[in-house]
Amino acid sequence: RPRARAAAARSCPSDARGATTWARARATGRPATRRSCQASPSRSASARSSSRQSCSRATARSSSRFSSSCMPALSTPLSAKSASLASRRCFTSTQRAPLRPFCATGRSPPLSLRSSRCASPPPPPPPKQPPKQPPKEPSKPAPSAAPPASSGVEEPRERRVAMTRMRKRIASRLKEAQNEAAMLTTFNEVDMSALTAMRNTYKDAFLKKHDVKLGFMSAFVAAAAKALQEQPAVNAVIDGGDIVYRDYVDISVAIASPTGLVVPVIRDVQKLSFADIEKEIVKYGTKASYGTLTVEDMAGGTFSITNGGVFGSLLSTPIINPPQSAILGMHGIFQRPVAVNGQVTIRPMMYIALTYDHRLIDGREAVTALKRIKELVEDPTRFLIDV
Repeated sequence: RPRARAAAARSCPSDARGATTWARARATGRPATRRSCQASPSRSASARSSSRQSCSRATARSSSRFSSSCMPALSTPLSAKSASLASRRCFTSTQRAPLRPFCATGRSPPLSLRSSRCASPPPPPPPKQPPKQPPKEPSKPAPSAAPPASSGVEEPRERRVAMTRMRKRIASRLKEAQNEAAMLTTFNEVDMSALTAMRNTYKDAFLKKHDVKLGFMSAFVAAAAKALQEQPAVNAVIDGGDIVYRDYVDISVAIASPTGLVVPVIRDVQKLSFADIEKEIVKYGTKASYGTLTVEDMAGGTFSITNGGVFGSLLSTPIINPPQSAILGMHGIFQRPVAVNGQVTIRPMMYIALTYDHRLIDGREAVTALKRIKELVEDPTRFLIDV
């Protein structure tokens, strides 16, 4: 305290002119010099007392200004003595270091803001606006039947099944034929009008007498037997370095079964009638559907016939069933425009194909045999007169 009083005595003006100079300097913001505030030693006591009074009044005004600017949050007013002491301390401190008064918030503001930061609390931050959301699309109507909820585990997309013995055997024989035989296919087309008319005319009587339906397969099997007898090379087989010609005709008929494609053999077809051929086909078809075919039923065979027309096939190139040398492929019957006697008419037509082993069968024998089948099917009366 003695040190503070001495500092206040040195900085306080002692005469009226010094008080005026100090007040003007305080109002303009310029610090008063020590020379202007010191009192002259030749002054009288009355002058010193009057100067003290003016200094006290200026100090009171300064303290009130200091308290209003730097401590606006205080509710209790300061006494005259405390205000005078505070103003003197504030004035003295401005001579040495910048003033850093404490605000009502309890923290000291930065030096650059001074008392303007303390005059009022900082404004609150602007409220955050919610982010704009894209416009919602109109909801679609829910489907009538919702799919079942998945369990989260993806179902397997493939499955592995062991090949059956029959499938393995079929695969090996077909690949063997493809690797060994020099296969070539020739095509022709058959007008099914005459055979269809004969079937429609006699099917009821045929069913009543033979207890079996009359189909197209029996006519093709009988026609193939005739053609093979006329062209024995098509009915032959290669055995090592020899050619084996057969005087009988055993025709293998391809039948689709639940276990795969099977080819039971109709034996001695050259001796069978249409009714006998149809009965053999029905018998083997029934055994194939029940899985009761035996190896003996499929052993042998000199020629094969496959009918992809039951599945809607238009044209194909069948593969030879080894050790045979040829195979006939039947296809679907479709209405097509054809030229008959110089006129275009719509007829039920079928494409037929003959695949043969070119090592043994020349093109002449193969085409002649296929053409003979065509003639017999297009005109079934040829079977009767043997032409």
